Amino acid sequence: MARPAPDKRQIAESFRARLIQLLERQSLTLSGFAKRCGLDRSALSQFLDKDGTRLPRAETLSAIAITESVSVDWLLGLSQSENALGEVAPQVGIELSGNGAHEPKLAEWHREAIGYKIRYVPATVPDLLRTDALLRYEFGEAQPALLDAKSDQTKSQLDYSRRPETDMEVVMPRQRLEDLASGSGIWGGLSRGEREAQLLYMADLLEELYPTFRLFLYDGRQHFCAPLTIFGPKRAAIYLGSMYMVVHSVDQIRALTARFDHLIRVCEVGADRVHEHIAALQIH
Repeated sequence: MARPAPDKRQIAESFRARLIQLLERQSLTLSGFAKRCGLDRSALSQFLDKDGTRLPRAETLSAIAITESVSVDWLLGLSQSENALGEVAPQVGIELSGNGAHEPKLAEWHREAIGYKIRYVPATVPDLLRTDALLRYEFGEAQPALLDAKSDQTKSQLDYSRRPETDMEVVMPRQRLEDLASGSGIWGGLSRGEREAQLLYMADLLEELYPTFRLFLYDGRQHFCAPLTIFGPKRAAIYLGSMYMVVHSVDQIRALTARFDHLIRVCEVGADRVHEHIAALQIH
């Protein structure tokens, strides 16, 4: 006769026992273990509550499993083998883009990262700071589906950034905005009036959203970073043009975070005065 499947309480008890085993193995405090695995300290306490039955989401299980080099089945008490293969989510994946189909996925990642700091390096101008004229210029009337998706994404991100719990940092080269002001480079086909309106719109929004949304400018002649978004400790998405490379590995996310934070440290224009810097750019 087949053995009955364990119920939620049994799984929660097994998971709690495995967590305690990992904590003792690492000789870490709850805060130290939570930081190591990219977890919320209060959630970890709930998992360890001997009277509770709360179980983690799949992403949390994967984060613990990857960090501690154990299997998800072992964490849940479904296997006695710590190193069983096949239970841990892939550390790197690909999400296709280019037709607007990826926009709901981006919105989902933003929702899942509420409460964590989001770090963002835009490909051109930050999504939520674009005017309709800039969106039309970048994505073209010939791609109405993509244009509509980008417009919805801009509005969604702006609404997201107005929430009091938002914590978002953006860093980009100052030369990109100087090119926009002068109408050079990729901005050669955008009219003077549209460029001026875009910059003033950015300046006003940045002043309004600060400090929950912070833009920093670095010298693009000295430093470079590919477009990417780091959604707290959960994932990072590197933009490749027609697709995103999505990273789940804790170590890789930490490395990308360190690179981003380095750009913040070397920035030439801080978030507290960037709106003044942009408003003062000379339009040609």
